[in-house]
Amino acid sequence: MAFLHPGQPVRKGLSWVAGLYGLSIRFRLWCYRNGWLTTTQLPCRVVSVGNLTVGGTGKTPIVILLTEWLLAKGHRVAVLSRGYKRTCKASRLLVSDGSRMLVGPLEAGDEPFLIAQRCPQAIVAVGADRVALGQWVLERHPVDCLILDDGFQHRALHRDVDLVLLDATDAAGLDALLPAGRLREPLQGLDRAGAVMITRADSRQDVEAIHSRLRAVSCPYEDTIEVVFRPESVLAIVSREQQPVEWGRKKKAWLVSGIGNSHSFRRSAESIGIEILGETAFEDHHRYRDEQIRQIRAAVQAHGSEMVLTTEKDGGKLSPFLLPNDPWWMLRLGTDIVRGKDRLHRLIDGPSSEEIQQVGARA
Repeated sequence: MAFLHPGQPVRKGLSWVAGLYGLSIRFRLWCYRNGWLTTTQLPCRVVSVGNLTVGGTGKTPIVILLTEWLLAKGHRVAVLSRGYKRTCKASRLLVSDGSRMLVGPLEAGDEPFLIAQRCPQAIVAVGADRVALGQWVLERHPVDCLILDDGFQHRALHRDVDLVLLDATDAAGLDALLPAGRLREPLQGLDRAGAVMITRADSRQDVEAIHSRLRAVSCPYEDTIEVVFRPESVLAIVSREQQPVEWGRKKKAWLVSGIGNSHSFRRSAESIGIEILGETAFEDHHRYRDEQIRQIRAAVQAHGSEMVLTTEKDGGKLSPFLLPNDPWWMLRLGTDIVRGKDRLHRLIDGPSSEEIQQVGARA
């Protein structure tokens, strides 16, 4: 649905529907605050990465970054995800056991599969009920930290840290609730956040547009953490050959994507100097078919493209359709915390043993 894409204006004709939706969301939050709905606490540290809007804010690269940080510090990490649009209907599914991949991107969902690929030492599991999924994982694996992928609205599970992502290029996405806009819940929900992370914060003007909307509802959050995603390398989908981004400069390419923010992908491709001859953009979590691949191949040949460039999230789903020598490549993005990195580390690490002892002594 195009009106849910980042950058689209509010649909004022649907404001009355958004009002009804807002009432239902506020009632649900009221039930949690007053104990009508309960929250379960698991016996390990829980970090949630979520957002207020539909559409791609960059949750997956943030989850990957935090998982890499924790693994590097010797933590045993599991990532819990819903596995949106996965083909496997099992209520709980293990994508990776921390040593090997157990299912493919269609069964797991494209985002959990990518997380498992990028973080091979992490447990990755999918299921709609994150409480039951977390309990199931903890029964089978020694884990001391759980990361919730897209967990902000999943109030049934207690979390120690709530990180909420706002896309700097989509300030308009904060202007109205679904379906008039892209807000899943009112902006005041940020009161529950441990930190607000502004992603794609390349432009100060874009960042200020986010801050102005937060100030308008008395959510100043001047200590936001700011993130940019920068092209890091390009990888051949089939062979996994890796090249620096400079390798793609001036190459003629056809773009293919099925993500929440295709405009961001195009900007990333443009930033490395690729000559874009055309683009095929599908809805987020798109499931590719033979006929679509044939159409893309025909467009590539007709326009004289040297290569097809896609996202790393799409690469796993496209791989079964490709031949060994197909010039289909995926763009890998790096995540750079440009403001608030030390604060983010402190939030993720939790209190030190000395701080815990000091709290205990004061008690």
